[in-house]
Amino acid sequence: MAAMPAMRLPAGWSSASSIRTTPLLLASPPARWTMSTTSVTVPATISTPIATTRILSARTVTPPASPPGETFEVTATPDQAGDRADRFLAAAIGSLSRSRVKALIAEGRATRDGVPLRDAAEAVRAGARYAVTIPPPVSATPVAQDIPLAILHEDGDLIVLDKPAGLVVHPAPGNLDGTLVNALLAHAGENLPGIGGERRPGIVHRLDKDTSGLMVVAKTERAHHALSAAFATRDGLQREYLALVWGLPEPLSGEIEAPIGRHPTDRKRMAVVSKNGKPATTRYATEKAYHGAACALLRCRLLTGRTHQIRVHLSERGHPIVGDPVYLRRTPGPARLLPATLRTLLLGFPRQALHAATLGFSHPVTGKGLRFESAPPADMRALLAALEAPVESLPH
Repeated sequence: MAAMPAMRLPAGWSSASSIRTTPLLLASPPARWTMSTTSVTVPATISTPIATTRILSARTVTPPASPPGETFEVTATPDQAGDRADRFLAAAIGSLSRSRVKALIAEGRATRDGVPLRDAAEAVRAGARYAVTIPPPVSATPVAQDIPLAILHEDGDLIVLDKPAGLVVHPAPGNLDGTLVNALLAHAGENLPGIGGERRPGIVHRLDKDTSGLMVVAKTERAHHALSAAFATRDGLQREYLALVWGLPEPLSGEIEAPIGRHPTDRKRMAVVSKNGKPATTRYATEKAYHGAACALLRCRLLTGRTHQIRVHLSERGHPIVGDPVYLRRTPGPARLLPATLRTLLLGFPRQALHAATLGFSHPVTGKGLRFESAPPADMRALLAALEAPVESLPH
């Protein structure tokens, strides 16, 4: 496999440092080589001579109004006093599990004597009037919504797009609409529903909500099957990300191989685990260092595809991604190396500074190799430009 191409920053940006590293994209660690960051850039082109990015405003289908939820009311008797509120209500309703009632309480859908019930474990009070509003079921089939898409390539089998940060890929609790799937259904019309399943039509892989960058979506069952297999086996697949991290990795390039599983105490997080984890390997190379060892721009390549893999691996190595709301839990030590203005800017960045910059794969029908590249979005470019700027030019 060829070595990773040089990466040049947008015109007008200056170089921050010159770094010795090893090529990221070779199948096995090669001899050391020198990469000068004076010619570093992030190209905003695609290497296949097909389409340029365009914004599509899709057709709109307005979902039907949901019926009002059903409210269940019950008065606690003296012999029910002292029981947990969620257990008491689940038993009284009969058709809901305790965990479902607990979730409804957390959503603010339960009251005691007209006052919101805050704690599912609260002891039941004799004579109190409890009420639970059960929302109507949500349709299993997402609806089409008019959400613009940045399309880099489209043919009869697939779509390659540049997902913006903040866009959820598919409907899930808390994000039932306004997702990439809703936009794709409007854009692709009758061609997409059912491809790969009703809830996630066409979806082959995912990006986190606040990660930006390249994705491929299948438009036919044949393409979905072939692309899903390629992502599972990594056969011919190239996925590279740009990540702005705290600190400077040592060594400047290498591989992180550590199994990933659910965090043992925080089930919303992933973690490097010693038991029951899935194998995970991330290859990285330092593209540029800023303000000594305060932070660095890394190019990361996934050799596996675990949930939050890059974020978990870099955090585990002591180099969490700037702005990561999940894996950056305290002010990192390298922040003190930055001028106050830059320190405030980076600590206040509202999302993980992670961008899916390169996507390469074989076309699922023709077998032709396709490779796409995307420059970081405006918020990341502004962050990098601030790090590039002379210290004396920064506001005080």
